[in-house]
Amino acid sequence: MRVLGVDPGLTRCGIGVVEGVAGRPLTMLGVGVVRTPADAELGHRLVAIEQGIEQWLDEHRPEFVAVERVFSQHNVRTVMGTAQASAVAMLCAARRGIPVALHTPSEVKAAVTGSGRADKAQVGAMVTRLLRLDAPPKPADAADALALAICHIWRAPAQNRLQQAVALHAAHAPHAAHAPHAAQAPHARKGRTA
Repeated sequence: MRVLGVDPGLTRCGIGVVEGVAGRPLTMLGVGVVRTPADAELGHRLVAIEQGIEQWLDEHRPEFVAVERVFSQHNVRTVMGTAQASAVAMLCAARRGIPVALHTPSEVKAAVTGSGRADKAQVGAMVTRLLRLDAPPKPADAADALALAICHIWRAPAQNRLQQAVALHAAHAPHAAHAPHAAQAPHARKGRTA
């Protein structure tokens, strides 16, 4: 599985490509940052991010794109920029028919370090170790993008099994799909397996 991870941001959008399967050593194929000047007009910044992501998609041809799920922050301006960059990444992938997965920062931290409260230094150190790199990728946005890709590779098999089980259940119990309690069943199942 080849995954392009995107740590969205307007000034620095981290990009990392990782290849491998869960349970085996992973390989970094590339890492970098798409940068835009803070004083540039918003539309031009978004176009620059799109062009940067398109170059990475052309070069590495990933099977999946993993993007950090935007979460609420106190600084609305920061979260808006992150959300806009995130949307550009999803658009680029969707245009090519590449599946997109969203992972929260705590999911990524937990997958890579074992703790959902790990700091950036811990994430960088574990990414360096897991990918057998000489040093942590700089800046932290680049390391975070690799962590997103690693998280997706490790979580995808379980998510796929869950989706298949839900689909199988729905196929065998079509009348249950209309019941209010049935719509909540997948969430309950997901919580127990996570």
